[in-house]
Amino acid sequence: MYDWGWRPYVSVATRRKNAQKVTAKLKKKGEKVSPVVINGHLLAKTFWGKAWCAHLESFSDYANRLPRGRTYVRNGSVIHLHVDHGKVEALVQGSELYKVKVDIQTVDPKKWAAILQHCSGQIDSVIELLQGKLSAGVMKTMIDKHNGLFPTPQEIALDCSCPDWADMCKHVAAVLYGVGNRLDQEPELLFKLRHVNHMDLIHKAGIKVPAKQSAKSKILKDADLSVIFGIDIAEGEEDINQKRSARKP
Repeated sequence: MYDWGWRPYVSVATRRKNAQKVTAKLKKKGEKVSPVVINGHLLAKTFWGKAWCAHLESFSDYANRLPRGRTYVRNGSVIHLHVDHGKVEALVQGSELYKVKVDIQTVDPKKWAAILQHCSGQIDSVIELLQGKLSAGVMKTMIDKHNGLFPTPQEIALDCSCPDWADMCKHVAAVLYGVGNRLDQEPELLFKLRHVNHMDLIHKAGIKVPAKQSAKSKILKDADLSVIFGIDIAEGEEDINQKRSARKP
């Protein structure tokens, strides 16, 4: 038996090896596996992915617990992650294979209506929306900490099959960072997760006023995200190296 229900420590190399074995078995059974793969130092590189991670880290309830999942998601422990309407289901390889489920409430209809109203006539295309290439005003509306599209801790229910009593164990934290990484590839999943149709922002919000200026409007950058969420967004090694190279004569 394990003391207090805890499993013995498993090295990163062993976890990776076990993850590969489990993944191979699942694929052999014909099950679809969608692992989270981190390329490079940054967990998320695009606007929506970074904004998701920054939003979660901006809440004190999560800020001290999320870091435990960074190593897990970076070393390939999230061997499967699926985002659906109002939920995220994942498999995480720790000392054993654990099942993680995150339930997220649907966006309140009044809140969604307010978002549509604020964005009225300022979105030109779906491509601009999903790439985050919109005016600062529009993006600030959608990523507002309490009234935007991202869920607050009160709208999130966390569950993991591991013995850790904490709501947010390192496996859950890894999955939440994994969602940010997945938004890099499929930003439309954010709208699916909150159970709203991103096309409403085009069809409904674009009716009242001609949208000719958004393409030339200021685009939010990392510095702006830091101000909005009240945190510092860590630079990756790639960004730092680029800045150093730029300073060289």
